[in-house]
Amino acid sequence: VQLQASGGGLVQAGGSLRLSCAASGRTFSNYHMGWFRQAPGTEREFVVAISRSGGGTKYADSVKGRFTISRDNTKNTVDLQMNSLKPDDTAIYYCAARFAARVVVLSTIPKEYDYWGQGTQVTVSS
Repeated sequence: VQLQASGGGLVQAGGSLRLSCAASGRTFSNYHMGWFRQAPGTEREFVVAISRSGGGTKYADSVKGRFTISRDNTKNTVDLQMNSLKPDDTAIYYCAARFAARVVVLSTIPKEYDYWGQGTQVTVSS
């Protein structure tokens, strides 16, 4: 699966951004999808994941109520709507895919994902 993330940018605290990840190369609906982020000097951090059907989601506590993930299996895309952004949300955001043929649980662990996009920078100014 090839993943291409887009939509990052510079926004003031309290603002919103919408990230999008376009997938190609394999059957998109066979994959759980996740968003992770990494700030300078830190490890890659789980943000949110969505099941292959879109019926299940898991959010990091730090983004619950502010971020919303969605996917469109007809367009092979997964989006992340980010509202009420804070300076602590500043990071490079990566989308990732995990083959889900025998997997039900949504993983928060980066190494359990099979494919990664190139990342998109999100900067939130105070």
